[in-house]
Amino acid sequence: MKKQSDFLVIGSGIAGLSFALKAARFGKVILLCKTTLDEANTAFAQGGIASVTYSPDNFDKHVSDTLIAGDGHCNRAAVEKVVREAPAQINELISWGVNFDRNADGKFDLHREGGHCEHRILHHKDNTGFEIQKSLVQRAKEEPNIEILENHFAVDIITQHHLGKIVTHHTPNIECYGAYVIDEAANTIHTFLSKITMLATGGIGNVYLTTTNPDISTGDGIAMAHRARAIIEDMEFVQFHPTALYNPGERPSFLITEAMRGYGAVLRTQDGSEFMQKYDERRSLAPRDIVSRAIDNEMKIRGEYFVYLDVTHKNAEETKMHFPNICKKCRELGIDITKDYIPVSPTEHYLCGGIKADLNARTSINRLYAAGECSCTGLHGGNRLASNSLIEAIVYANAAVNDAKNILPALQYKQDIPDWNDEGTSLNEEMILITQTFMEVEQIMSTYVGIVRSDLRLTRAMRRLEILFRETEELFDRSVVSRKICELRNVISVSYLIIKHAMQRRESLGLHYTIDYPKKQDENRMKKIQGF
Repeated sequence: MKKQSDFLVIGSGIAGLSFALKAARFGKVILLCKTTLDEANTAFAQGGIASVTYSPDNFDKHVSDTLIAGDGHCNRAAVEKVVREAPAQINELISWGVNFDRNADGKFDLHREGGHCEHRILHHKDNTGFEIQKSLVQRAKEEPNIEILENHFAVDIITQHHLGKIVTHHTPNIECYGAYVIDEAANTIHTFLSKITMLATGGIGNVYLTTTNPDISTGDGIAMAHRARAIIEDMEFVQFHPTALYNPGERPSFLITEAMRGYGAVLRTQDGSEFMQKYDERRSLAPRDIVSRAIDNEMKIRGEYFVYLDVTHKNAEETKMHFPNICKKCRELGIDITKDYIPVSPTEHYLCGGIKADLNARTSINRLYAAGECSCTGLHGGNRLASNSLIEAIVYANAAVNDAKNILPALQYKQDIPDWNDEGTSLNEEMILITQTFMEVEQIMSTYVGIVRSDLRLTRAMRRLEILFRETEELFDRSVVSRKICELRNVISVSYLIIKHAMQRRESLGLHYTIDYPKKQDENRMKKIQGF
């Protein structure tokens, strides 16, 4: 079966939903959800969304904080774009029904997080992402020009390759014509044709053993784009959130928002000693890469599996008001955060790299856009500044619509696309092979490609991954396509890209720290980027 739409949106977080809502003004939109509308990385974002709101904050300060956190690897044009367009996009979110917390005087109750020099984080309690997701989902359901298809999983985007043409990374003018999609309810693969395709598939968290991401975060968009020969950048920059709740066996890991450190929480070792002063003058408010490495080092020195986050010195009622969900979660585990320390450890949280996207969110493939965590705009550089991701997603979704609406009238559907060919395949009865290989990938990445890396570890990871890649491709070629086998292929592709890019970067920069090259190649990079 073939379906047609002006816009095909793959992914239902803030990037996909905001793009769909805006694109619906210019044509028919089909929005594909891997599972259900409410299960997206956006819904798991606790802390908030960054935007300059009140004096003494200003755009220059937000730009500077972003560049410093990014360790001199940011694209300054992307930083300026997101920072300066943020207030307008915040207003649009509010118009869509998002309710950010306000003080008694009616002004926004702004938080400050690690790496920020001012209070500029708008939030809704400690579940901002859920509030945004809920509001956008409601608006999307009310929009007649948006067709929402849940439990539809994109297998591959369609390019000239599917017309029998050889496509390489050097092929000029690769075009995207839509996607092959599994309808899980019907257990069939449909062909979705579109004039414009938006990849907004979120993160890669389940490449690792522990992550704050939901189970659906398997790097699908990045893997599809890679197979289609799109340019992928900066995959070595994987952000580990310093303070996930230490609760072995829980997946995804429960996030203790960075806003709690902005609120005044202090990191301590298990004997109660502060330690961040040994690593950075900003102490517990240092950027995430510094804090994660500091915690990792303290745990290794002491042979311990977690450190503590201490908020017991703050007003108890105020703490309960600001962080009701964290209080509730910890209470279920017998922890009263107003009296007890919270056990935390670093956990995979966010990918700063991804599908290369320009200032209009265009990828290197014509008619294909990317926004949100699956994209690499250059905003985050070597390390994402806290709460910059949600605002980046909506700013670039807006840019994509503004660009796409201008080229849409001249585009046609590609009608000679063949149906998905599963001739010669059979129903896969070896599910144990898929689940076991998935676990092996997670183990490899967590052991060898984590917070601290080395040439030896990366080489060993690549050798082991190559074996799993060959075995999985053989299984894929002879099996009826399912979501599980596709997700396994995708996590292997993403893992390969992370390792490859990490091996190519022979320096320590931002989130990529290697004991073989502990310094940056160019110590003056920051000054060049900032224009000092």
